[in-house]
Formats: sequence, C-alpha cells, structure tokens
Amino acid sequence: MKQDRKWLYYLGLVICAAVWGANFGVTRKAMETFDPILFAFLRFSLSLPIFFLVLKIREGSIGIPLRAVLHFAIIGLVGVTGLEIMVVYSIKYTTLANASLLNVAPWPIFAALFGPLFTRERISRRLVVGGVAAIIGVCFVILGGGEGFNMSSEHMTGNLLALSVSIIGALYNLACMPLMKQYSALRVSTWIIVFGVLFMFPLTIGSWGSMDWSGLTASHYMAILYNVIICTVITFIIWNDSMFRIGAARANFFRYVVPAAAVAVGYMFFGESISLLQFAGTLFMAGGLVWISLEKKDAEATSLINKAV
Repeated sequence: MKQDRKWLYYLGLVICAAVWGANFGVTRKAMETFDPILFAFLRFSLSLPIFFLVLKIREGSIGIPLRAVLHFAIIGLVGVTGLEIMVVYSIKYTTLANASLLNVAPWPIFAALFGPLFTRERISRRLVVGGVAAIIGVCFVILGGGEGFNMSSEHMTGNLLALSVSIIGALYNLACMPLMKQYSALRVSTWIIVFGVLFMFPLTIGSWGSMDWSGLTASHYMAILYNVIICTVITFIIWNDSMFRIGAARANFFRYVVPAAAVAVGYMFFGESISLLQFAGTLFMAGGLVWISLEKKDAEATSLINKAV
C-alpha cells in the first residue's frame, strides 16, 4: 500500500467516525418524534435504492451468488438488525455515559482479540501502545461529561447490552473481511443492509400507525436525509473499504473519534460544556490514533490487498 494512499484511508476512517458522532445530536432530536427501531428502519431501507443505483453504475451488476446468500443474511441479521436494536435498548436501560463507554471502548479490543479467527492481522507492539492510549483518552472524553460511570444494579441490563454491542460489533466487522476479499466494499455493504432491513421490518409493524406523519417538519426530513445519505450510504462504503485496506483491528480504534465528535456537536449546537478532562482525553486519544496510523502493514497483508484491488 502506498504511503499517500494509506493516509487517505485513515482520513476516511476519521471522517466516518466524526459523522457518526455528529449523528448523536441529529438522532437525539429525531427520537423525540420517531420510534427508535422505526427510525433505524427508515434510515437503512431508504438508503437501499441509492446503494443499488451506485452499485449498478460502478460495477455493472447488483447481484450476489446464491451460495453467498446465507453468509450475507447472517451478517445482516446480526450486524444491522441485531446491533441497531441492542444499541437502542442499551441507551434506554442505562445512562448515556455507561452506554457510550461500553458501546465504544471495548469494541477495538474485541476486534483485536477475535481478529486471528477471521484474518491474518498481527497484534503489534505499536498497535497495543496506541490502542491503550486511545482507550484512556476515550474514557476521559466520556467520563468527563459529568454523568460518570454508574454500576448500580438498576443499570445492569443496559450495561450488559452495551458491552454486548462491542462484542457483536467487533465480530460483525471481522466477519465482513472475508467477504470483501471476494466482493467490493460497496456490494458487501449493499447486501448486508438488504438482509438487515428484511429482518428489521417485522419489528416496526406496530409503530407505523402510531406515528403522526402529518406532524413531521422540515427538520425531521433533514434528519432522515442526513442519516440516509451521509451516515449510511457514504460512510458505510468509505468505512468498509478503508477497514479492508487498513485492517479491522487498526480501523476499529478509530471508532474512538465518535464520542469526541458527539461532545463537539453538543458544545456547538446544544450549548453543552466541554470539561478540561474531555479536552485532555481528546488529545490523548488523537495521539494514540496517530501512533497506530504510523505503523506500516506487513508485506503479506500488503500483497493480499494489492491482489484484491
């Protein structure tokens, strides 16, 4: 992988994570009107025509082999339907600080631990050092917000769900890697979402009739548009492509940009304050991510990527 191209992929990961972080503020407003699962369904289902159009234009076809259907269906069920629902209910049953910390912080650790089951990525000393620095930084960002981490029994269900998000999310990312050796990141993203939407639809049936559709305003439509175009179509393609070329273990540490971006959006648009601990945590996290990004991938991984391109 050429050095100049490598930086583009790392930049892509940072941009995607920042967009997802900014989406916390957008989604917070949308949840005042929409049922959470219905909003997730709208986000993914409305993105599908765009995915198929782009796939047809770029690659000339939109299908997948019949032998791959079960593989895509399982990943779509777990990585889109299951993961989205778990995120929603983890937030419902625990504090925002708990959910943010347990959803985000352990994810890259599990990706690194489970990585050898799916890929040939090695766990280097640089990755460990940079990862530890990034973990400390993201903990400062989340816990510096004032809510604190609450381990009381009333939040245990939500805490366990939030931790499960990290485990299942890491496995979902890693399970995509073998598929992206055979198909493009665009085709993988499209068909995973197809099956995710199919499995999610039955869970929304009770919500359609209870929605006040006539009461939707321009801000609601803008929230949907932002989620469909930017948070789903653009970021899914960029993230999956960059993750494949950088490696799942390294790429997932860049998820730590998400809470930092959410804090920045809260400060700029919702009048929330930023503590000194959060600012220091952002610097610490950024240092860890830069340290990780300076590592060169081994020759075997590079030759595999060049072969796949």
